[in-house]
Amino acid sequence: MVSPQVTNLGIILVMMQLAKKVPFENPDVLLIVRCLYILSNVIILGLYLFTQSKITSKKDMSTLKYVEPAPMGTGEEPRPVTTTVMDYDKGQLRTLMKGQLMGVGMMGVMHLYFQYTNPLLIQSIIPLKTALESNLVKIHVWGKPATGDLQRPFKAANSFMSQGQVKSDKASIQNAEKNYRGGVKEE
Repeated sequence: MVSPQVTNLGIILVMMQLAKKVPFENPDVLLIVRCLYILSNVIILGLYLFTQSKITSKKDMSTLKYVEPAPMGTGEEPRPVTTTVMDYDKGQLRTLMKGQLMGVGMMGVMHLYFQYTNPLLIQSIIPLKTALESNLVKIHVWGKPATGDLQRPFKAANSFMSQGQVKSDKASIQNAEKNYRGGVKEE
């Protein structure tokens, strides 16, 4: 199966070529593209709210233990986390919603202040595709089992700035619980 990053790159390249042919100077076309962007974000919000209702209705109170990596460059110890599956899913959903809100804010500045119109077309598709492919939507909306790549805690996508992977093996959890000082600083 093709990775989501590769398909995103393909969509971006195709949409950039398509955006060159769209007459954005025509106010009717610009209004249609703006409406498409707004519709896309309304669909994403609806999808996330539906996912939230599914999370709340399941009330999965199973205990979830994992080790969060230390923030990059701080020299802190990795932090052990004990939570429930429902709280973990709600936290992940909150992160997805904040990311979408940041994207809308950035697009608002780019379009309204800097008068860029081409990104409206791309940002109508990529965030929607990303929302439909998110782990929480796969589990709670599409009904896929939480195994393999969908097992909690979710693995972070590899990136240049990644701070390390979340660990959920027993040895890592015990080691972090033993070594973590909970923010107490040495004098």
